Order: sequence, then C-alpha cells, then structure tokens
Amino acid sequence: MQALIDHFKQILPLDDDELALLDGRVNARKIKRKQMILQEGFVCKHYTFVVEGCFKMYGVDDKGYEHNIQFAAEGDWIADIGSFHSKKPSKLFIEAIEPAEILQIEIKDLYFLYNNIAKLNRIFKVIIENKFVELQNRVLQNFSSTAEQRYLSFLEQYPNLANRLPNTQIASYLGITPEFLSKIRKDLMKK
Repeated sequence: MQALIDHFKQILPLDDDELALLDGRVNARKIKRKQMILQEGFVCKHYTFVVEGCFKMYGVDDKGYEHNIQFAAEGDWIADIGSFHSKKPSKLFIEAIEPAEILQIEIKDLYFLYNNIAKLNRIFKVIIENKFVELQNRVLQNFSSTAEQRYLSFLEQYPNLANRLPNTQIASYLGITPEFLSKIRKDLMKK
C-alpha cells in the first residue's frame, strides 16, 4: 500500500483520515508470469496499480497477431478504461510479463473514494490525462515518425523496460518485426 500512497503523494498528498478511507478499498494480489488480469470478452472491473513486475495490454487481430498497446511496470497504472466505465466487454488482454504484485480498485470502491476523498478526483484526473497525452503522442508518432524514431521514443517513455522485454514485445508495440527492431538497435549502436 505504501507504493500507492507514495504515488498519490507525487500528485497530491492524502491526510491520515483520507488514507484510512482508502484502506480496505484497495485489494493486493500476487500475479504469476503470463497470468491474465483481463481477457477479451470480459468487462474490465479494476484499475490496476503495479507495485512490482510488468504487464502488457494488447489486442489480437483476425490473423492471430498480438498488437501491444501499453506496458505498465512499477509505479504505473493499467486498465481498459473504456470497458471499465462502460461496463462493456473488453477487446483487450492484460497479461503479466513478469511475476507481479498489484493493487486493484474496483469501480464501486473507486466511486466511493471519489465521493469521500475529493483529492482523489484530481489525482485520477491527472493520471488519466497523462495516459491520454501518451496515447495522443503515440498515435501521432505512428503517422509521422520512422521506426527508429518510434523506438527512441519508446526508450524515453519506458527507460527501464528496454532490457526487461523481449524484442518480440517491443516490436509488437512499435508495429515492426523483431528482425527490423534488431537492425534498428544494431544501427543505433554504430552511431
């Protein structure tokens, strides 16, 4: 729970009464590598905060290829926000790439917290706005950047993940083949 409290503190600190309300509304879980916390066809029921480990959120196309949309490691959030709020089945998967420890907040608990801790509205607004900016930047890059530029941007956004993720996962996120990613890395090493 301390990792979550520290995370909130970076945006807006909570006082002792607010922290007491938070307690009992957040569920801790240990997740195994390759374990799903969301599968396509199910409603996303949690906002998930990663205490330890790494997750990927991805969709699968008609040919069976995975397309990574987001990674989340320590100190980051992951959820299919559209499914969470609409209560409609997700078209995405969220899977642990590494063994993980997570904290999850269900929708009923999140709304309780919004109603009883005014600061949490602001905190989650900042979190969601930051994720939206990341998504906008990524969409723009996909239209206007080279694969090398997208890879360099990936390294900026996820500096601690480049050595933790296999080439196949990074390549899927960038929309290129693992072989082309290897060529980009080799070319960058020469520079």
